[in-house]
Amino acid sequence: MARVSPGEFVRQVRAETSKVSWPSRKEVIQTTILVLIMTTILSIFFLGVDQVLGRSVKFLLSLGA
Repeated sequence: MARVSPGEFVRQVRAETSKVSWPSRKEVIQTTILVLIMTTILSIFFLGVDQVLGRSVKFLLSLGA
């Protein structure tokens, strides 16, 4: 791979950046809200799974004592 000068590199980066299809503000807000909702739902789900497994282990350990 040929080495390029820093100036040429910056020009190439700008050219590639101009080709990017950037999301609209509305799309960003909708996606952010969706991510927050899904993160909340999954955190509650995993909290429940953790509680069930934790209590199951405590119960099983209390049988051996």
